[in-house]
Amino acid sequence: MKKFITNIVAVSGLFLATQQFSAQKVVMNREVETQKDGKMLLGNQLKDQFLKEPYSDWYVKEHDEYALDQKAIAELKKAKITSYNITVFMGTWCEDSHRDFPRLMRILEEVKFPDNKLTIIAVNRKKESPSGEEGLYNIQKVPTIIVEKYGKEIGRMIEMPKTGYVERDLVDILKKDDTSVLKEIFKK
Repeated sequence: MKKFITNIVAVSGLFLATQQFSAQKVVMNREVETQKDGKMLLGNQLKDQFLKEPYSDWYVKEHDEYALDQKAIAELKKAKITSYNITVFMGTWCEDSHRDFPRLMRILEEVKFPDNKLTIIAVNRKKESPSGEEGLYNIQKVPTIIVEKYGKEIGRMIEMPKTGYVERDLVDILKKDDTSVLKEIFKK
């Protein structure tokens, strides 16, 4: 009986600790000033943050001038990309992020991707974020775009799109999704 009570107390303590951890407030749009890189975003960000100086210098131009692959966009819509979750790790100091992050945002706008299914996490040059999410996802390079469904990673794009186009890489990732394959099988 003593062991049973000890176990209940231990489980209760673990439950309370988990509740406190999950109830912590997420700091959004954190910006820091560094000697080497000047202003830098760190941690969870909202996409509007990139419309502000100095980030808008590279973001707006790449976003507005990117020519979408309309065939890939149509495939993303058909594959219902809006039913997935996307997490992006990027660095405001990183040239690859300067190129591909605005392109991704343009693609997501085109397919009407819901903001509440998108997580943007800015990291420092060591690929670290204030809350340590990079460790959960094993982030080595940025940008890294991770596509998930039902909490399971379907695929990721690391640093540069293999096809040369972010939207084509996203199509390739969605084609690998086992749940989509199952849907097609049961639809027949």
